Amino acid sequence: MTTVRRTFLKNTAALAAVAALPRMALAQTPARREFAPQSSGWRTFEVTTRVDVVKPAGATLLWLPVPSVNSDYQQSLESSFFSNGAARLTQDGSQGAKMLMVEFDASQAKPFVELTSRVQTQNRITDWSKKTAKAESADTLRFYTRATELIPTDGIVRQTALAATKGARTDVQKAQMLYDWTVANTFREPKVRGCGEGDIKTMLETGNLGGKCADLNALFVGLCRAVGVPARDVYGIRLVPSAFGYKELSGNPASLKGAQHCRAEVYLTGFGWVAMDPADVAKVMRLETAEWIKSTSNPVVAPVNKALFGGWEGNWMAYNTAHDVALPKSQGEKLGFFMYPTAENADGRFDSYAPDDFKYQITAKEIKA
Repeated sequence: MTTVRRTFLKNTAALAAVAALPRMALAQTPARREFAPQSSGWRTFEVTTRVDVVKPAGATLLWLPVPSVNSDYQQSLESSFFSNGAARLTQDGSQGAKMLMVEFDASQAKPFVELTSRVQTQNRITDWSKKTAKAESADTLRFYTRATELIPTDGIVRQTALAATKGARTDVQKAQMLYDWTVANTFREPKVRGCGEGDIKTMLETGNLGGKCADLNALFVGLCRAVGVPARDVYGIRLVPSAFGYKELSGNPASLKGAQHCRAEVYLTGFGWVAMDPADVAKVMRLETAEWIKSTSNPVVAPVNKALFGGWEGNWMAYNTAHDVALPKSQGEKLGFFMYPTAENADGRFDSYAPDDFKYQITAKEIKA
């Protein structure tokens, strides 16, 4: 073979390899996903929680969260229950978190309760071109800028919030900057049990900003409150798969173990209470694909990051917005939040994050018109 021919073939092979690079890179780049919840009408669900106390030890007290949110995105309808204990519907006295409370006598060998709640939910979006919401009462807005046991608004929390919102002039700008700060600086930590604890001061002091929804969204809420933007966590549970195919933003209605999820809302002048969920952005970044995605410009993450500032999908049910919940007749400490079945007996409080040991199951069923 001549030198000219060898050179020609070598150069041709090199050009072919270079020409193939863009196609190879394109094949390895995830296709852009769609995540854009739109107003699509109400959906109706029945959500059933079944608890069986398999190893009773004396008298047992049990509390189950009951949906108590009524708003433009959810209507909490009727709840029914049956049990071999003394059961009654009640609520937290200060924040209105509804619950089913059941008392089982020590003689009851197989305590059980089944609670079924019916709700209607729908997608949320914000039309940023219009300011049409009526003003919230001053007392309500003050309430949602207060500090709680796990969400202080002074010290390192306020310092962080002020630094993150430097230059912001409006509450919308502050919310956007704090949302972006939370997404950029926190991360989903799968090893955290349940939904996390929401101790935001400790997170900031230690610099450990990994956690789950009750940590990351609580941090966002606390930062908002610290600069005077009313905000609140909304505690609930995913019910059914996402209409957009995101597995990490879905619930399995046949078994909702671990489907509890808290979201966030901020009050913005002219827009009212606006949906937010930076924690779900972090969840998609960490778990939606085999590799941990580190950029919000990634085509899998970008639509979620955009949509969850001002909206969320209605495949989820809210229980309440309560913090520091005192359970009636409980001998234990207040709950930082209430979205899990909770029980206690003479041996202490059950582990709400261990449904197989606690022995509870949550299921959902969509009711078609």
